[in-house]
Amino acid sequence: MDIRRATEADGEAIRQIYNREVLESTVTFDLVPRSADDQRTYIAARSGALCVIVAEEDGVIAGFASLSFYRDRPAYRTSVENSVYTHRGFRARGVGDLLMASLVERATASGFHAIFARIADAQEASLALHRKYGFELVGIEKEVGRKFGRWLDVALLQLLLER
Repeated sequence: MDIRRATEADGEAIRQIYNREVLESTVTFDLVPRSADDQRTYIAARSGALCVIVAEEDGVIAGFASLSFYRDRPAYRTSVENSVYTHRGFRARGVGDLLMASLVERATASGFHAIFARIADAQEASLALHRKYGFELVGIEKEVGRKFGRWLDVALLQLLLER
């Protein structure tokens, strides 16, 4: 499986993976699926030290991951937030693991100090993946999101990167 930086040509495959989660799960708090224009903007906004990467197997996008700025204010610029999504047909095959390893490596090489992850609704697979890479729970945000008629908590995890 190849892990590489996403291109605009990957946009539709990424959008399909993401929009399914928007419509059917609580792993994202988006309520409206991304348009093709939204997807192009998403990829374009994550260039340079930020990134969108994909896992590709035999020409099929098996998953994607990204690094985004943690917060907008300048003092937060050394911290990023990650996102990892796996195509449902590729789950339990190590795709998330490959993507996470690449994200941590890229964040370290880019000089970031901390990676944060927000994990909604106690998603065990995501929690386990992050713990494997040394992320530690730093707090629970109680009932900060509402989706499918339910209040949802968000676990905030953090990894301090070695310099």
